[in-house]
Amino acid sequence: MNGRAAIVVPDNVLFEGGAGETVRRKLLHECEVHTLLRLPTGLFYAQGVKANVLFFDKKPASETPWTKKLWIYDLRTNKHFTLKTNPLKREDLGEFVQCYNPENRHQRQPTWSDKKPDGRWRAYDYEELINRDKANLDIFWLRDESLEESDNLPDPDVLAQEIVEDLEAALEQFREIATDLGTTGKESP
Repeated sequence: MNGRAAIVVPDNVLFEGGAGETVRRKLLHECEVHTLLRLPTGLFYAQGVKANVLFFDKKPASETPWTKKLWIYDLRTNKHFTLKTNPLKREDLGEFVQCYNPENRHQRQPTWSDKKPDGRWRAYDYEELINRDKANLDIFWLRDESLEESDNLPDPDVLAQEIVEDLEAALEQFREIATDLGTTGKESP
């Protein structure tokens, strides 16, 4: 059965080993995985969780891999959105939509090059992807300006709040896992 899909996945789906690696290799071979949109933190999952949208087309069985190039758009690095004060708006996706080129995906042009290192759109060939350690798709190339100088760090109260939100998100995820496992904090005999 053929079809077109886009799925939202947290970052760990792009790099975990074991079953995650197996699924990525199978997906790259059996589907035309053509686009990855790296989203700002906290949009689809709990605050502090990084998400991505993976676009692919299911194809009929083939001896050769369907994925030829994976185009990646980085809407995360050096971007800061919040759910309340600076929410992501449709116009923030304008460059991505233009680069995505839905009318003809095979005529895409990168915005990144050695001469334009701040470009957010670039492609990776199947061979590059499959030969990465664990077929890791957590790929980034933009220099994170917030890490360059300590002068660019947010105020301590902002950092503290982000840490609290990250810890709360992690705690909530562990609670969900414990609930799924049937161990809601009770000691086992």
